[in-house]
Amino acid sequence: MRRNAIVLATLALTGCGYGASRDAHLAQISMIGMSSADLLSCAGPAAKSTKINDVAHVDTYLYNPAATGGFNVTLPLTLGGVSLGGSGTGCIADVRVVHNKVTEVHYTGPNDMTIGSDGVCDPIFRGCLRQPEATMQPVNGTDYDHSSGFHSPAVPPQTSEAEDTETTTTPATTTPKK
Repeated sequence: MRRNAIVLATLALTGCGYGASRDAHLAQISMIGMSSADLLSCAGPAAKSTKINDVAHVDTYLYNPAATGGFNVTLPLTLGGVSLGGSGTGCIADVRVVHNKVTEVHYTGPNDMTIGSDGVCDPIFRGCLRQPEATMQPVNGTDYDHSSGFHSPAVPPQTSEAEDTETTTTPATTTPKK
């Protein structure tokens, strides 16, 4: 009985990782084609923007949670320890924008959860998924089936306009319209 309770508690702690990972990967699908104005509206300003050429740039979003969750148990007499429910420590999300439309989303950093990959990245675009913008594509049917908590979806083919001809990095700033 006690063993079953421990197994169920462990599964409950790790189950949250799968859902967060699945949502992060759903964002990678649903944001393709989204306008840069809608991206700014739901995700906020990027930490930095790197110009690829006159029509393409990469916006970089950073997320470093204050706590990574889970707990550690250390056994006596240096017999080792066990970590349950912990996760990665941060996420970098790079969004390629060509002609003011999102063409791909990538996650990097120590962002895996106990169950699932890229789960720490979920909060970056959570607002976009909870209240979808008009230019986002709905994720259902086959698209939903292609998302997973364990791997990122395939990257759509990029046009030649998305290629690097001149790269400059600047801190992201928001300029108010007059």
